[in-house]
Amino acid sequence: MKRLLLDTHTFLWWLADDPALGVRARQEIGRGDNLVFISAVSVWEIAIKRAIGKLSVPEGIEETVTEERFIGLPVSLHHATRAGVLPPHHRDPFDRMLIAQAQSEGLILVTGDGVFERYGIEVLSISARS
Repeated sequence: MKRLLLDTHTFLWWLADDPALGVRARQEIGRGDNLVFISAVSVWEIAIKRAIGKLSVPEGIEETVTEERFIGLPVSLHHATRAGVLPPHHRDPFDRMLIAQAQSEGLILVTGDGVFERYGIEVLSISARS
């Protein structure tokens, strides 16, 4: 059993059945014995981008997380502290929180962002080639 944390675009590509989401990533996310987490940070990022018109996503993302049988991951004080002291390899605050959560909770981050590995976390690439 693997414990996966989907970054925001991975989650959106999963929902849209986007072919950019590689076969291996798709298989691991869909495996019934893996635990798949969606961070509150990703839901927040989606809501912000929808509100300013940068993203077209249907309402009810919380219900979608439940329907997909994913697990919501709240942001804790520990996560916030850890995100604040990460080296500046990545400046995006949403991504920094996902990195801190992956570090803190021992999760494999499913992403296409190659910078994440610089933080010493396990990453599963979403590359369509893998």
